[in-house]
Amino acid sequence: MVAAVFHLPEEHKEEAKDAKTSAPKPALKVVTPPPSTPSRASSRIAQRFVLPVLAPVLGIALLVGVWALLTQKGAGPFPTPAATFDAAVKLFSDPFYKNGPNDVGIGWNILNSLQRVGLGFGLAALVGIPLGFAIGRFGFLAQMLNPLISLLRPVSPLAWLPIGLLAFKSADPAAIWTIFICSIWPMILNTAQGVQRVPQDYLNVARVLNLSEWKVITKILFPAVLPYMLTGVRLSVGTAWLVIVAAEMLTGGVGIGFWVWDEWNNLNVQNILIAIFVIGIVGLLLEQFLMLIARRFSHD
Repeated sequence: MVAAVFHLPEEHKEEAKDAKTSAPKPALKVVTPPPSTPSRASSRIAQRFVLPVLAPVLGIALLVGVWALLTQKGAGPFPTPAATFDAAVKLFSDPFYKNGPNDVGIGWNILNSLQRVGLGFGLAALVGIPLGFAIGRFGFLAQMLNPLISLLRPVSPLAWLPIGLLAFKSADPAAIWTIFICSIWPMILNTAQGVQRVPQDYLNVARVLNLSEWKVITKILFPAVLPYMLTGVRLSVGTAWLVIVAAEMLTGGVGIGFWVWDEWNNLNVQNILIAIFVIGIVGLLLEQFLMLIARRFSHD
């Protein structure tokens, strides 16, 4: 096989070399992110700051607008928003007055209701959370108590009140008993569910390490179950605040529920509407406080 080799003349070589060196090199393209437009920046501000404030304000304004529209002619039993606001200003100008054992300001009524809720709810937590751990940990105990819980949990709160009056012979312990028995179920069920959802691998490692039951509960179960437990606590405090209003309407004394019933007997509809808003705001504050605690300890 014969290979043919062709050689360029020297002047052509020089021209090709000059052409290569004189050819322009391609420029590198620097990709820069698009500048933040004013519309994007404003949308971010709206999502972070404006909407969380504006949306609730619009909802409240819609409620007040419908209320004012329905009461604009002054007909019917309901007062106008302006008249209710004037009554609220007068009511909260001196919320802690005392004119007698049952004639006190709305501040004292709220504090007394919160005290009863705190006692009943605290007792429910002391009993319900350990019981939920035990039900979730031991299958035999769960099979024994689950039918009782399913039977007693749907019972109306007011059905428990006569049992409390019969057992304690007094209104305050009966109201606390009603709060206790109605707010214990969410804590039991959520805590038990949290224990049952702990991965079995964790418990197998604890068994290999020969950990005691106390260490299993404190070192493994409790950190994993804490978000479920706090969810049960949040649901229970809402139930407790709901129950106390109904219980105080029947038992009397000083409390926000009895105050609502007393204002109804006096046909003071303005104060009843004010009490509805107060009950809702206090319940919302309690729930938001517990939600903050739940988010603080959540592992998500």
